[in-house]
Amino acid sequence: MRGTDQNQSAMFSYVSAESRIPADHPLRATREMTNRALARMDGEFRKLYSRTGRPSIAPEQLLRALLLQVLYSIRSERMLMEQLEYNLLFRWFVGLEMDDRVWDVTVFTKNRNRLLDGEIAESFFQAVLEQAREAGLLSDEHFTVDGTLIEAWASHKSFRPKDEDHGGSGGGVASEHDFHGERRKNDTHASTTDPEARLFRKGRGKEAKLCFMGHVITENRHGLVVAAQTTLATGTAERDASVAMMKGVKRSRRSTLGGDKNYDTRDHVKALRKLGVTPHVAQNNRNRRSAIDDRTTGHPGYEVSQRKRKCVEQVFGWGKVVGPIRKAKHRGVRRVGWMFTFTQAAYNLVRMRPLLCPI
Repeated sequence: MRGTDQNQSAMFSYVSAESRIPADHPLRATREMTNRALARMDGEFRKLYSRTGRPSIAPEQLLRALLLQVLYSIRSERMLMEQLEYNLLFRWFVGLEMDDRVWDVTVFTKNRNRLLDGEIAESFFQAVLEQAREAGLLSDEHFTVDGTLIEAWASHKSFRPKDEDHGGSGGGVASEHDFHGERRKNDTHASTTDPEARLFRKGRGKEAKLCFMGHVITENRHGLVVAAQTTLATGTAERDASVAMMKGVKRSRRSTLGGDKNYDTRDHVKALRKLGVTPHVAQNNRNRRSAIDDRTTGHPGYEVSQRKRKCVEQVFGWGKVVGPIRKAKHRGVRRVGWMFTFTQAAYNLVRMRPLLCPI
């Protein structure tokens, strides 16, 4: 029998959002891990908010919403609020009831800025990482380091001479500035949009971009990110960040660190050995002598590290295709770094779900 096409919607629903979400939905396990991480951060949330005044958006709901934006590649917070208005799955994940009003996008952004001013991204990253450590997913002996460029939210035409008068009454707008044929350097030029962005190219034959540099260290057992950092884009940033991050990584007394040829310098190798870390970096023998010798490359573990180090590219691939780190939506190394670290926490949640809850 053919059913009737009824256009009038029901006034009440007795089915809860919890019962509508499938038991095997991937977001269920992600939500559990997220809630455990947020529970660890309760003390830090209390420090950010006053005990009196009108209640604001709960920081737990803010972070869950931002996490959805990363996981589902939602390109703006305005679109995120639109999705929360009618997407039942998103409402359930964030913690909004069916009748709750969705926040105005301006209110959401202002409340989000409070989290950007604190070290909340790093705290959330560490809280997620601690769950992986408790579950025995992390290696404390073998690691890999790598860096990637994060394109800044600034155009080439904003990269102007530092001594130029940008407020002249007779000058043209920035879009009329022709920089072709002009020799431009970070020493003499700066972006008027984001002064902290640096003109940099990854290698020979690559185009120069205004960008920042993101760095990660992954452990070699399951490829989880154990450290993340964002810096200005310079020629030594990768090696400097490598040493700085390894100082904070929880590891055994003797450990190894894999990397590409860019990390094969005497200063970097010496700094790692001083920390008790054996550098398993790829040898750079092009017109020079490698900083590591046969005592390192002849060890069986060196070959394993060189195979495993390529897995770190999955972190950047996911962050740029699914996540928001291909092109920054914030300005300044501090805010770009906040989102970069938060994206690494999201990647770990995605990576941990099949490991902790196999289907």
